[in-house]
Amino acid sequence: MLTLVSWNVNGVRAAGRNGFLQWLDAMSPDVVCLQETKAHLGDVEPALREPKGYSSVWHSAVKKGYSGVATYYKAKCGPLSVKTMGVAEFDNEGRVQVVEFKDFTLVNAYYPNAQAERARLDYKLRFCAAMLKLCNRLRKAGRNVVVCGDYNIAHKEIDLARPKDNRDSPGFYPEECACMDTFIGAGYVDTFRHFTPDPHQYTWWSYRSNAREKNVGWRIDYHCVNVEFIPRVKKAAIHSDVHGSDHCPVSIVVK
Repeated sequence: MLTLVSWNVNGVRAAGRNGFLQWLDAMSPDVVCLQETKAHLGDVEPALREPKGYSSVWHSAVKKGYSGVATYYKAKCGPLSVKTMGVAEFDNEGRVQVVEFKDFTLVNAYYPNAQAERARLDYKLRFCAAMLKLCNRLRKAGRNVVVCGDYNIAHKEIDLARPKDNRDSPGFYPEECACMDTFIGAGYVDTFRHFTPDPHQYTWWSYRSNAREKNVGWRIDYHCVNVEFIPRVKKAAIHSDVHGSDHCPVSIVVK
């Protein structure tokens, strides 16, 4: 069994100050995908680059202090290859790592925020289309696919605390939800919803108005897999008790 974790840390150096290494040591997952690292590798202290028992690979944005993804893995499950998306407008923002393991390909993705007044919605929709194309290409090549990360989309009304108030908010624009419908309809499974139909399950909370304490949140962090792989996914969880970011970690266990 392998435990795969995804976490938008909202700055890996801040996460390091907020107990990330202690959490990593205690939970000891096999693979950890981070989003919004906001750091270049040379700016990160050695303990965060190579925590005890782990190696890491990084893909940072050209712009300093912005976006970025990183993947940590234990030696027993070292990847066969690590690539970027191969699309300049997304690679320049450090959006995607394609990490090939023996039995599946892990796509660590930080989806863009569509922003207020749809300022980056077109960019977001292009990204979603490129992600679907990437995943379909991997499947066509015979690979199982795990797409984890901060999708910046609450798919259904159940996935945010106040859907009626947020229909015209980034992350819940109808166009974004339609992209998620298209992705799921193309043969991918939202692993958390596969196991858990319950409401009030969130992965992100605003820092304002004590939102986390009140559990006024959004579920925007996912592990999705191709439908052929779902029998090998044994568990999916949201770790809302883990602090250190405005997001919490999410995990799956795969056989």
